[in-house]
Amino acid sequence: MESVSITVVGLGYVGLPLAVELAKYFQVTGLDINTRRVKILQGGDDPNGEVDSSDLRQSSLSVSANPQTIKKADIVIIAVPTPIDDHKTPDLAPVISASQTVGKNLKKGAVVVYESTVYPGVTEDICVPVLEKSSGMKWKKGFFVGYSPERINPGDKVHTFSTITKVVAGDTKETLSLLAEVYGTAVTAGVYKAQSIKVAEAAKVIENTQRDINIALMNELRILFDKMGISTRSVLEAAGTKWNFLRFEPGLVGGHCIGVDPYYLAYKAEEVGHHPQIINAGRRINDAMGRYFARELVKKLIDKKRVVKGCRVLMCGITFKENVPDIRNSKVIDIINELKFFGIKVDVWDPVADAGEVFDEYGIRLIRKPRTGMYDGLVFAVKHLPFVRLRTKNLKKLLKKGGILYDIKEVLGRSNESF
Repeated sequence: MESVSITVVGLGYVGLPLAVELAKYFQVTGLDINTRRVKILQGGDDPNGEVDSSDLRQSSLSVSANPQTIKKADIVIIAVPTPIDDHKTPDLAPVISASQTVGKNLKKGAVVVYESTVYPGVTEDICVPVLEKSSGMKWKKGFFVGYSPERINPGDKVHTFSTITKVVAGDTKETLSLLAEVYGTAVTAGVYKAQSIKVAEAAKVIENTQRDINIALMNELRILFDKMGISTRSVLEAAGTKWNFLRFEPGLVGGHCIGVDPYYLAYKAEEVGHHPQIINAGRRINDAMGRYFARELVKKLIDKKRVVKGCRVLMCGITFKENVPDIRNSKVIDIINELKFFGIKVDVWDPVADAGEVFDEYGIRLIRKPRTGMYDGLVFAVKHLPFVRLRTKNLKKLLKKGGILYDIKEVLGRSNESF
């Protein structure tokens, strides 16, 4: 098995950890079309912070932007994003483009494995025809396909690639056996052989759909308890003393997984003639939370007799998740845009995010350091450790007298406190 040559296409939050781990056992090349990222990785640094620099520099992984490296691969693993467009419809352009590139360089007998999250049927019904056309070969004769859904949790140093059970599926028994052996070599938690590729695709997409719906319930409870003047966190802590209470918490649901994947399943549901009421309801609630939090802050400012237009607010955090630099589909921007709609001036502070990426994506210039005594409101939008560790005396220095601290995650124990 050591002689197996693998190319991983897409070296982001999923592809890079995968490639580094597999490189411990196989000949692995990582391919990415982002030449800037490739140069950084070749220098031994991961801009996403998922792989330690020491591990990356010691790895035998070869990194390239040249698609011809695919020609040597026995197994090609595609780990590119699967986003949604402005109409909440699945955008399969990245996975289709990757399939075209792989097909043009695919050697006979190779296995193409998809890790990107999709709805059931994408691998066989959409990607396979692209591979056939681009390669000039027939499926199950010239090449084979498999599916092994990614389960990477950005920023999580406990649940990593090797410690999470890997679901694998193949188009033939031989493909399934090969993938189970390859992934099983690197994944200490073991592999699970799915009944079919469609089953594996469905299993992945419902994982995040389930989380989305549970978080939507917590968000609805947050709205209810806010109206009742009860701390949601206190309620959840009390309820959590029961052994079978599921521990979810309210908040913004962004990123490239939980805030996106349910739309893939909903799209497929409509295609087969079923209107997914619970899935859509969960999405409506979670997508509306940014606007809700912004308007709650506006109400609090009015209660303090502030003239809302012209107020200045400090937004702490803009990434979609705590302690990771990923800003894709961050819902913090919904809060910012809504506050600006009311004429509020917003400073954004995030020591974890890349300032250049934030400006390119949202046109926002991050501040390096908040200004003392300048803010009518301070919003804890993302629970980065530097923010959680702030003390009350430091917060007082940032806010004007009577200013509002609005902790949307209720992690500080001082939510909505005035100074």
